[in-house]
Amino acid sequence: MATASKAAESKAAQVFDAIVIGAGFAGLYQLHCLRDRLGLSVKVLERGGGLGGTWYWNRYPGARCDSESHGYCFTFSKDLYEAWEWSERYPGQAEILRYLNFVADRLDLKRDIAFDTTVRAARYDATTNRWRIDTAQGETFEATYLVTAVGCLSTANVPAIPGRQTFAGAKYHTGDWPHGGVDFAGKRVGLIGTGATGIQATPVIAAAARHLTVFQRTANYSVPARNTPLSADFKTYAKTHHAEIRAITQATTNGHPFTIDDRSVFDVTPAEREKIYEDAWEKGGLQFRAGFRDILTDKAANDTAAEFLKRKIRNVVRDAKTANVLADIDHPYSAKRPPIDSGYFETFNRPNVTLVDLRAEPIEAIVPSGVVTTKGTYDLDILVFATGFDAMTGPLLGLGLEGRDGVNLRDFWRSGPHTYLGMQIPGFPNLFVVTGPGSPSVLTNMPVAIEQNVEWITDCIAHMRANGLSRAEPSGKAVEAWDAEVQRAADATLLPTVKHSWYLGANVPGKPRVFMPYAGGMNLYRKRCDDAAANGFEGIQFT
Repeated sequence: MATASKAAESKAAQVFDAIVIGAGFAGLYQLHCLRDRLGLSVKVLERGGGLGGTWYWNRYPGARCDSESHGYCFTFSKDLYEAWEWSERYPGQAEILRYLNFVADRLDLKRDIAFDTTVRAARYDATTNRWRIDTAQGETFEATYLVTAVGCLSTANVPAIPGRQTFAGAKYHTGDWPHGGVDFAGKRVGLIGTGATGIQATPVIAAAARHLTVFQRTANYSVPARNTPLSADFKTYAKTHHAEIRAITQATTNGHPFTIDDRSVFDVTPAEREKIYEDAWEKGGLQFRAGFRDILTDKAANDTAAEFLKRKIRNVVRDAKTANVLADIDHPYSAKRPPIDSGYFETFNRPNVTLVDLRAEPIEAIVPSGVVTTKGTYDLDILVFATGFDAMTGPLLGLGLEGRDGVNLRDFWRSGPHTYLGMQIPGFPNLFVVTGPGSPSVLTNMPVAIEQNVEWITDCIAHMRANGLSRAEPSGKAVEAWDAEVQRAADATLLPTVKHSWYLGANVPGKPRVFMPYAGGMNLYRKRCDDAAANGFEGIQFT
């Protein structure tokens, strides 16, 4: 009976060479590489009703990329790069989603994507050397190779505030926004969270709402984006300099299409330094970090940037008390994700905006009428949680992954993630992870990191097929060495010094405090991966 049952299950399964989970940037490119370059049969499973990943779910007001458009796209194809024209310096959610649909149509990818399909469990069967994937919709898939392309920031984190479910008004998380939008007109809105998402949403909500109350636990830096429509000259430049732009993104530490000046903060006079910062502030965007090489490695150097930005906040915000709360920042600049904004600090000059300092008056509970702090009650009609994500590990742990001998990934990672190059996990044969913990991922311009990971994974699978190799998983020694390298790279920076950083998992109660992304730079990481591949994918045990 057991044998017959197993045979029936196997017969019911849809069998492919590879299954890819997720249809964002990573899933689309992985499908293209495995199907069109290697000739494999591939199915992409996507829980959303459309493609786009991050940009399908994150439709909140003000949702916009913080990488410049000419670098926030696929660069593997010159023809594809030149066929698309961006309209703004920093593209918004809707334009990025149009771009990804353009790519999918151009490469004929949608025919191999199953939408509205949620992976419930994925188990490795050593007897068949296949992954068996079960979905919440009752379908079963089997494949030799399983690639997760679920993103680093796709599992919403909503803090367990007492009484949250009792709120009588409407409540939303920015990472799961209604596709029909939200009407704020005439409403009293409360927004919890002042990270990058909250900073983007605040000005837009404030312009539409009757009143906006921003609840701030952790004050944050932000640099003006100076977003603007792209000029005809710049559009021409981007189209005619594809190779140069691609080369810059692949040679830099953070994958952006600009270089970081090779000088220390202390190589110049205070007056020269002030001018460099002032010029960068006026230019706007993430290039503010590019004036000096040591902002993220030397606390004294970082202090000069931090003080400049705090001074700017106090200059912009007219009410001194509000300005001081916004400028009361407890971490080095850029040691958390460095936001860029469109009028964030200016928004606190509006008469319909209130800032609540949760350090001075913590939230006690959410009640039907609004939010109760230690100092009073804030009556609200709508509550917006801009509280981020269970980053990097959360999306993977939600897949119910089981490797050899029934080992559950949640149990294996109980003390923190362990990977080889952020792309493979010991005990999980033929499982590949795009931009997983242990890779540069969230510390970089994501499409650049995604292209590199996908190409390496594709080359590894091609190597296996060319050499008659059926299984691949990293050795324990290689994983141990890479874990140590990830920690060493982090310790060489100011990144691990931040108390409430989601890079360390500190925003999720009970999550192990381990620095997750690789901070050694995208360029150095790329070389390490290339060296491993050149040596027969050194670090991986093949069968």
